[in-house]
Amino acid sequence: MTGRLARRVSSAVGSALFLIIAPGFVAGLAPYWLTGWKVGSPLLGAPAFRYLGAALIGLGAVGLVDSFVRFAVQGLGTPAPVFPTERLVVTGLYRYVRNPMYVAVVAAILGQALLFGSPTLLVYCAAVWLAFHLFVVAYEEPTLRAHYGPGYAAYRANVRRWVPRVTPWRPA
Repeated sequence: MTGRLARRVSSAVGSALFLIIAPGFVAGLAPYWLTGWKVGSPLLGAPAFRYLGAALIGLGAVGLVDSFVRFAVQGLGTPAPVFPTERLVVTGLYRYVRNPMYVAVVAAILGQALLFGSPTLLVYCAAVWLAFHLFVVAYEEPTLRAHYGPGYAAYRANVRRWVPRVTPWRPA
């Protein structure tokens, strides 16, 4: 197996394992432990929230898988800090928001809160977002700045951390 092919295979396997372990726990197992995925009364008495919740879960799942695939295929690495990408990934959803994986996980948790009518999951969702924010600001952004330099600086200047752009960013 060539070095490049070995890197692609290890990136794909590592990303798949990390997807199951990290987001699988945070957006799957932990919400299940908190709620048993039992359906309660709709939040604020609005059954329409259930549809919004289902849509957020679906969008979160699709966004998460897309981002993980991009890390493995284009970045030749994983989202795990121990096996980072060789290249800065700025395609797909990364053209709209700097942290689509975190946004996707938060969307999936919020979706479950709405679908199941769970105030507990709303509080958990806020706590997860806060933990993500602190991790991004204290560790991830300084690490990316040091590793990717001017390329990351240009990306950071044009793509917001949490709120997606309306139009995709296109690097010069």
